[in-house]
Amino acid sequence: MIKTILIDDEPLARELVKEYLQTYPQIDVVAECNDGFEGLKAIQQHQPDLIFLDIQMPKINGFEMLELVDKIPCVIFTTAFEEYALRAFEVNAIDYLLKPFSKDRFDKALQKMLERKTEITADFLDNAAREVPMQHNRVVVKINGKIKIIPVQDIHYLEAADDYVKIITAEGSFLKNKTMSFFEKMLDPQQFIRVHRSYILNVSQITRIDPYEKETYLAILRDGSKVLVSKTGYPKLKEILGL
Repeated sequence: MIKTILIDDEPLARELVKEYLQTYPQIDVVAECNDGFEGLKAIQQHQPDLIFLDIQMPKINGFEMLELVDKIPCVIFTTAFEEYALRAFEVNAIDYLLKPFSKDRFDKALQKMLERKTEITADFLDNAAREVPMQHNRVVVKINGKIKIIPVQDIHYLEAADDYVKIITAEGSFLKNKTMSFFEKMLDPQQFIRVHRSYILNVSQITRIDPYEKETYLAILRDGSKVLVSKTGYPKLKEILGL
């Protein structure tokens, strides 16, 4: 049996998928979820082979939820937003069903899944997540199995940490399995500046900039933290600050 979870905040949309699945006896719907939080818990509990996933949902959206999943199952997206579908067809998603979709269109998506049974790639998540408007306003992290949403205005700076990025806030630091380049593209370039290969800085946190050594500088933040500014990062910082 192919274990399947339906994650959509619209009950009628879930009912339609269940109705269409009646012709697939090999697929077993093991859970239905109203939002990304419920979806994440259900995926952790059931370890499904396939999920049907909406994008715009309460609390966290579909892409944010996938970022928190350790092992991503096959995913068929179901959404009313065509702008996300255009990008999805360029990358390695199973399929993207634009609501309202017919049984024939649904069957084609299922056939792809049965033939491929592959995982979504990290490239898909990076590119697709950047296209969701609310993704620019917050970062979702998982701490000891719990989900934390960090508003971007609360971020003091970001620091490269091997395969992760360390997000520093007044509450402490949090690790996110993303790249510095991802955050550089995601965050508002008028507020967050790549001042060094290893640092992205929230300019609103700066109190002063001191010379350091070998044409580098130290940005002193409100909480007393010191962030290294490289020779190439300094001109970008000066431009934004109007110096």
